[in-house]
Amino acid sequence: MLKDRYSNDLTTNSTAARDAYLAGVDSLMAATPGMDTAFQAAVTADEGFALGHISLARAKQLLGRGHEAKAPLARARELAAGTTPREQSQIAMFEKILTGQGAAALEAIHEHLKSWPRDAMALAPATSVFGLIGFSGKFGREVDQLAILVPLEKHYGDDWWYRTQLAFAQIELQMFDEGARNIEAALAAYPKSAHAAHIHGHLFYETGEREAGLAFMTDWMEDYPRDGLMHCHNSWHLALWSMETGRHQEAWRIYDSALRPGAAWGPQVNVATDCPAFLLRAEMAGQPRRPELWRELGEYATKWFGRPGLSFVDMHTVLAYAMAGDGEALTKFTESPRGAAGDMVAPLSRGFEAFAGGDWTRAAEEIQPLLATHERLGGSRAQRDLLEYVVAASMVRAGKAGKARSLISTRRPQNGRSGGFPIAGL
Repeated sequence: MLKDRYSNDLTTNSTAARDAYLAGVDSLMAATPGMDTAFQAAVTADEGFALGHISLARAKQLLGRGHEAKAPLARARELAAGTTPREQSQIAMFEKILTGQGAAALEAIHEHLKSWPRDAMALAPATSVFGLIGFSGKFGREVDQLAILVPLEKHYGDDWWYRTQLAFAQIELQMFDEGARNIEAALAAYPKSAHAAHIHGHLFYETGEREAGLAFMTDWMEDYPRDGLMHCHNSWHLALWSMETGRHQEAWRIYDSALRPGAAWGPQVNVATDCPAFLLRAEMAGQPRRPELWRELGEYATKWFGRPGLSFVDMHTVLAYAMAGDGEALTKFTESPRGAAGDMVAPLSRGFEAFAGGDWTRAAEEIQPLLATHERLGGSRAQRDLLEYVVAASMVRAGKAGKARSLISTRRPQNGRSGGFPIAGL
């Protein structure tokens, strides 16, 4: 029986299907363009290859084309009975993910790994800050993220994908030496991995090395296609570093060409979160407010994320609505919050609305109590610095710069290492 690169059996007799599947897995794990076409090639070579179909469905979901995942999901389910127990388990797990059963999917992954610890495709959805653990809404989920990975080290060894995910979990917990060793090893083993480049960028961010981070990511992105899964988000890192190092014109160029709706490709979840975050951080750094850009983001949010449900996205959606002055849309999120951290959305809405209206004291009062547990929202520490900065910027604008400096220096000291904190007046 043919096998994947983790020595798991594959129910196909077609070497062409196997090879295309392996290419798709590597593409998915590295966020290089072509994961969907590779999995499509796998099922074209062997229409009865169940794992090829379910992986194609997952790829379409990751690429923001979840509506195209129904047919390959259905075909995988039809074929599942003729596959190995591992493949059946993986198909059932992905079905839960594709049908919005995140908590059940995470339980299934934990159970699956007991029998097949080297099934990286099954492990992958539980990893990273946008994964099932990342969006679980739990306090302490950063520790959970590391806890699912560490026991598997004996099974994965120096595998570049495993080292990439282990590094991210370590970096988010401020384990910088360990994270640096792992991400450097991952990049050395697979230099074209956009996920590895992204996580190396987080290491630069968390250690306050803006110029080094900007230089690294600028160089790495030169050869990364615009249709790559991580192009939008890695460009967000570039835009932030450009803004924070005084390269304001370059930061806005990146926003206009690689981030904003309609100007560049990116999964909807990245556009809907990275764009509001950049605009607010630019304003807090001293740039003038751009009402037309906020209105554009409000319209984009309504199109793709107009109903509450994923708290990390909801945080950015209510920010866009508040800054665009769309009180009616905002009400839907404050009155009927949903999601694993839905209880945090209403105070965020009130805080952002206060910030938008210049009520600095109220903005700080609404959001500051959330700082101790904002990991529940999901996303990275770099992304949740938005909340740290809103509180500090509000304090500065309320005439309490000393209090703001004390707060941000205590909570995020490394962010001020290179040229001070990126907040005007601080």
